Parts: sequence; structure tokens; C-alpha cells
Amino acid sequence: MRSLRTSVARRRGRRDVLVATALVAALAATATACNSGDDKAEDKPAATASQGSGQDGVQVPGNIADKLKDHGIDPDQWKAGGWKNWDKDKWLSDAKDFVNPVIKGLWKPDRMKSAKDPDKTISAKDAAADQGVTDPTPEPVQAKAEKSPYHENAAPVGKVFFDSPEGSMVCSGTVVKDVNHPGKSNLVWTAGHCVHAGGSGGWYRNIAFVPSYNDLNKSEAQLSSATTSEVAPYGQWWADWASTSNEWISGGDETGGAGAPYDYSVLHVKPEQGSKSLEETVGNALAVDFSAPSAQSISTMGAWGYPAAPPYNGLSMFKCLDRPGRLSLSPSLPAMYRIGCTMTGGSSGGGWFRVVDGKTKLVSNTSIGPSDNTWLAGPQLGRGAEALYENMSKKYGGR
Repeated sequence: MRSLRTSVARRRGRRDVLVATALVAALAATATACNSGDDKAEDKPAATASQGSGQDGVQVPGNIADKLKDHGIDPDQWKAGGWKNWDKDKWLSDAKDFVNPVIKGLWKPDRMKSAKDPDKTISAKDAAADQGVTDPTPEPVQAKAEKSPYHENAAPVGKVFFDSPEGSMVCSGTVVKDVNHPGKSNLVWTAGHCVHAGGSGGWYRNIAFVPSYNDLNKSEAQLSSATTSEVAPYGQWWADWASTSNEWISGGDETGGAGAPYDYSVLHVKPEQGSKSLEETVGNALAVDFSAPSAQSISTMGAWGYPAAPPYNGLSMFKCLDRPGRLSLSPSLPAMYRIGCTMTGGSSGGGWFRVVDGKTKLVSNTSIGPSDNTWLAGPQLGRGAEALYENMSKKYGGR
């Protein structure tokens, strides 16, 4: 049984280099559109949750107020700090119970900066559960800093903030296209564990997406007195609907668990202020590849995100490019993609991209990794993920 720390050299040819270059170039080329766009594995069925968005003060839309009241929660108290009550009977878990009223001004720069990563590590025993479908452990790939300003190089990438019983947390996310609302998407792709605690918990709270966070890559000292617009140049986008898989809701845990191969989520977001769509605001969104291609058929994947655990501080965007391999946590579970990468927690939920017919598409997201931060693993996006996405687009996309 191979150790997680086993390093096996892999042969790379000129084709790998060319594909890697194309991936970065394609992402940068499409991302640059924001400069002129400001005006414009076989999975089980997924679970979908819905709610409405709140306004300033203590006003909560009627449907949300009713949903809170159904669970014995006072809407005014919720917005005044009642959301901090994580008693088991107050922690809503079912797909239908997701609520996320906007609390305007909650995510101030200091609060965003202090948010922690939701650590998702696995043990060597778990990772080596079935060597028959697990490829040799990849060599570590040193994460490289993305060029700033981020809106010119990776516009669809941002940070997902949320509150958990442990405090304020942060993940990464990606703006994805909405097939039923072309050019006007309000959809964000991230990890299931960035919105729901899995089998032992429920929905996280105050979930918001910030595209191109710290766009100019300012240092911690420079951000000490930064305004919200400097940290969040395209605003804050609150999730008013969220979807994740039934497998994550029932089987996800602190180390990924049986839910890890299904650890994905789609958010429908609305701006805290303004009326334009997310895609129009940032100028770009990526299509999602649900074909679940085999790892052996892909020469290069790239993972983007904001690693927050040491040696990183969560203020800067990084990326890793590598040839993917397979990781199986159990013979009964679908294999996951795995690449060498030194990004740490906080990069969770960040998109994995590949070039398909000259176009950059999202093909996975960061889910789990080992404690020594030498690689990352993400789910294959098959029919279950596609059904989740399509349901979100059809039912909530136009709202």
C-alpha cells in the first residue's frame, strides 16, 4: 500500500507544455473581456434548496420570514445576531431548509481578512483504499501567484465567505455560465463543504461571493485601512439559493468522507447592491464540462484559488497546473481527479479548468488534500452534477 508521500516521477512532453500554456492563455483572454463588458461517474440526483434575499435593516422577505418562523426562529432576531445560534435544533440541514437573508455590511474588510479555511484533509489509509483505481501519488507542484489585477487574468475566480459554528470561514469559487440565461449568469460553482457541513451538521450561514477579491493583490499592510470597494471591487454577492448533492448532505464529514466524490455546489447569487447580473458585472463566466472525462485522457488541468492556511494568508490568488491522475477513497465510490499542488485550505471550492476545443471550461473543484499539502483532489462532474446545475438554472436562474 503506497504512502501519501510517495513521489513517482511522471514523464511530460512538449504537448503538455503547450496545453498548459493554452489553458492559462485562454483563461486570461476570456477574463480580459471584463474591461469592455461592464454594461452587458454516474451520480445520484442532487438536492436543491431555495430561499429569497433580504434587504437593509431587519426587513426579511415574506417567504424567508415564514421559513424561519416555521423553525421557531424570529426573523428580526436572526438579522440582529440570532444566526449565531448553532443549537442542533436551530441548525437547518435539509435541502429545502436553506435560508440566507442578506445582512448588509456584515462582510467588512477586516471580517473577510480574518476568515479561516475549512480544513479538509484525509489520512493515508483513506487515500490508499483501493490502489487498483488510484494512480501513484503525484509530485508536488508549487503553486504560482496569479498576475494582478485579477479581473484581467482570472475574472471568474473569487472567494466564498460563510459563517460556521467555528467562526467566519472562506473558500474559493468560480462564476459559471447559465445556459438558460446567456450573458446574464448569477451562478457560482464551489465545493459542497463550503455551504453545508455534511452528515453531522447543516447549512452554513451568511454565504457571500466576492469576485476578484483583492484585485490589485495588495499586501496585508496595504489592506490594513482598505475600503470595501478596494477589497471587493465588483461587490458582494449573497447566495439566495444553494444546491449541493444528496451524497454530500448525508455522507460528507470533516475529512471529506463518502461525500467527497460528490463535493460540489452551485450558488445562485444576488448583489448586495446594484441590479446587473454577476456575469455582466465581472465580464466573464466559464462553461462547465459535465462529460466526466477519464483522468488519462486529459493532459493538463489547472486549479485556481485563494489558499488561506500557512504558508499562505488568503489575500492572493494562486494556481497549479498538472497532468491529473485518479484517487479512489473506496471501491464503491467514483474515482476523483488528483493533481500535484501546494495550495492549502481556503483554495477549497476553487475551479479546476481544462481547454476543450480551444475553450476553457470548469471540469472540477478543489475538495480534499493531505496534511502535508502536496496535492489536491476534486470530484468528477457527471450526470448528477449536471442535473443539479440544470435544475438551478431552470428553476432559479432568472430570478
